[in-house]
Amino acid sequence: MKPEIEKVKVLIIGSGPAGYTAAIYASRAGLSPVLYTGGQPGGQLTITNDVENYPGYPNSVTGPEMMEDFRKQAERFGAQVRYGLATSVDFSTKPHTVVIDEQVTLHADTVIISTGASAKWLGIESESRLNGKGVSACAVCDGFFFRGQKVAIVGAGDTACEEASYLSNICSKVYMLVRKDEMRASQIMQKRVMSNPKIEILWNTETDEILGGEEVNGVRIFNNKTGEKSEIAISGFFVAIGHQPNTGIFKDYIHMDEAGYIKTIPGSTKTNVEGVFACGDAQDNIYRQAVTAAGTGCMAALDAERYLAELEHE
Repeated sequence: MKPEIEKVKVLIIGSGPAGYTAAIYASRAGLSPVLYTGGQPGGQLTITNDVENYPGYPNSVTGPEMMEDFRKQAERFGAQVRYGLATSVDFSTKPHTVVIDEQVTLHADTVIISTGASAKWLGIESESRLNGKGVSACAVCDGFFFRGQKVAIVGAGDTACEEASYLSNICSKVYMLVRKDEMRASQIMQKRVMSNPKIEILWNTETDEILGGEEVNGVRIFNNKTGEKSEIAISGFFVAIGHQPNTGIFKDYIHMDEAGYIKTIPGSTKTNVEGVFACGDAQDNIYRQAVTAAGTGCMAALDAERYLAELEHE
């Protein structure tokens, strides 16, 4: 006997600031949204200790607390928040089909994709152990905590250069750890970091271990040409080697860029598939902030509401 297929008006896939904001707006519009949290309920903010740059939290808030506030607000207006991971989709017919945990099948009139993006990490033990204790993948989010201090940043692309420049305005010294003897960043960005007296670029340099017990106090590096090891005293360690959007299950139906970020029609959250909308870091490879993600979550809910209203009048 086949399991019963559940029908929903608005299905939200993902539970960061974008997904929860979409759920708040959709539920207040009477659309009875169903939100599935994904594998990391609350998204990247759940590994962020202090959020100081989100409006409305004058004394700062931890990432998990903030996401709990978002969830409660969405549920207050009637959104159904469920734990589960979307494992496959079929957007070739209407309503759209989404399978959760390879078991539950839903037919949705509209789908809002808010699956976010995951930072790429170096993969060393000390990096995960000290994550949120001086290790970060977002200089704009966390650089303020290291004002006047020495920090290191790993990466060689435009994002790494931008973040190194940003950190140089706050920190006393920025060590830029570059694995090769050249950068892949644009010439203008390379020139910017090379001419900055507060940024020291260490070429052919890789991370051996991030040092510290309860918080970062240094990093052991090695030159991959000579094998020579050395230690640098720092209090912040930033990883800027890229992000991976969590969009793989949509690739057969949704237009994306080369990196896997979903393309939306400018000025909207509409994708190339009618009734499917994308918001948050799954479609934003530029800003990647909680507040911008929340803004696009609002847009996605409004776009879905208008789409459903047009369907009813056809």
